[in-house]
Amino acid sequence: MLKVGLLGAGRIAGVHATAITNNPGSTLVAVSDINAEAAAKLAAQYGAEARSTEAILNDPAIDAVLIATSTDTHSDLIERATDAGKAVLCEKPVDLSLARAQACQKVVANNGKPVMIGFNRRFDPNFAALKTALDKGEIGKAELLSITSFDPAPPPVTYIKVSGGLFRDMMIHDFDMANFLMGSAPVTVSAVGTSIVDPAIGGAGDVDTAVVTLTYADGRIAVIKNSRRAVYGYDQRVELLGSEGLLQAQNMLENTVVKSTTAGVTGAKPTYFFLERYMPAYSAEWAAFVAAVNAGTALPVTLDDGVAALAMAEAATQSAKSGLPVALASILG
Repeated sequence: MLKVGLLGAGRIAGVHATAITNNPGSTLVAVSDINAEAAAKLAAQYGAEARSTEAILNDPAIDAVLIATSTDTHSDLIERATDAGKAVLCEKPVDLSLARAQACQKVVANNGKPVMIGFNRRFDPNFAALKTALDKGEIGKAELLSITSFDPAPPPVTYIKVSGGLFRDMMIHDFDMANFLMGSAPVTVSAVGTSIVDPAIGGAGDVDTAVVTLTYADGRIAVIKNSRRAVYGYDQRVELLGSEGLLQAQNMLENTVVKSTTAGVTGAKPTYFFLERYMPAYSAEWAAFVAAVNAGTALPVTLDDGVAALAMAEAATQSAKSGLPVALASILG
């Protein structure tokens, strides 16, 4: 039984607390947060204790920690947790600074404890099935990938100002999905971004609408489209053209009812946001982490994967500002 400490008590921490307690291979022991009241409330809800982060990290009975705190704390907590001998699952991104994430990478390598980054979309049943079909050769060699990721509405500008920007905060999931499906990182990253949803987002120095093109050494291409506004719901689709066919993962809908009349054919909208869309993925992600840690096998998503996606986000940020393609190798150094 994996004994777990949860660092953070916000909305996403609640999702993770459910996954931890519902998994037969893990138990939630303690919760910490800078808001002591929030930590106490979440801990009580799941039969755990509210403790300080220091107390959780120093408890030898706790085998693993799940980091669901603010991004600016991730690298530090990963280092401290692995130094304390604990396995780690950390929410994305590793850090807002690529240099800081790479420094964390070196510390973790020395500490020798497993670290998994929370790219939960790899564990979505639909995207996972698409990957399985690709790996089985059902459409031949992948040639052209298209990833669509539209939020239903933008977050508050107060969040935008501390998020690190659309490429690091939102599109980083899609960068990882591209690496997951294509099996390697791209050679170049070309990005264009604009602020047409909310002028205040542009005023905060960010974009709310963006397209990124990734090119690969063997000629393959991937295109990622992001928007902070899709009035019809949470639009999450993947399309992959191969040498022998096409794979598509469509949206999850509120229901599967289709009405056909003389006026036309209509159906339900996509589910509203990520909690509705990706709850099964969060559970599957945690189950994969528990299975790997308990068995001592390789994690399905690593800290290296997190750094790779962050490097692509940095490249996209630079490209959007310069208007020029950016070689990923120049970002990684």
